[in-house]
Amino acid sequence: MTRRLRPVGLGFTDDAPVRLVFGARVSAGPGDVYRALAEEVTGWPDWFGAVTLARPTRGGAGREVRLAGGVRFQETVMAADPGLRYAYRVDETNAPGLRALLEEWRLTPADDSRGTLVRWTFAADGPAVLRLALTAARPALGHSFRTAVRALDARLTAAGGL
Repeated sequence: MTRRLRPVGLGFTDDAPVRLVFGARVSAGPGDVYRALAEEVTGWPDWFGAVTLARPTRGGAGREVRLAGGVRFQETVMAADPGLRYAYRVDETNAPGLRALLEEWRLTPADDSRGTLVRWTFAADGPAVLRLALTAARPALGHSFRTAVRALDARLTAAGGL
């Protein structure tokens, strides 16, 4: 059953009841990473193992995403700042318990000007049992993120000959 979630703004990444933040470094520059995240949405299943389908909707203002296990999301793109940030809010989902969910990908040039520091913030709200479950899932979500970013890095390196 699909349910509508509470709409939240970008500030939700700072004040959500559950905030999971993960970081990793890739060899590719911020522009290449941004393109893979925001402009090549249909390519997400090629590098993010949990994603089985991703496609832009509403002329790029939204996304439809399906995860392994059957979870589905209808999303609104909240920020698309080339080379800097890509964020989206879940508007509808069949995942139980969620009241609000916003994800933000921040891209920062690495200190040595080679590569990109990628920071993913997973901000969510739901009943206490869901908040507890998400907090307990932090290691698994972190592993999924790191695995995805390594695969994205390999893909971008192969494509650009880095």
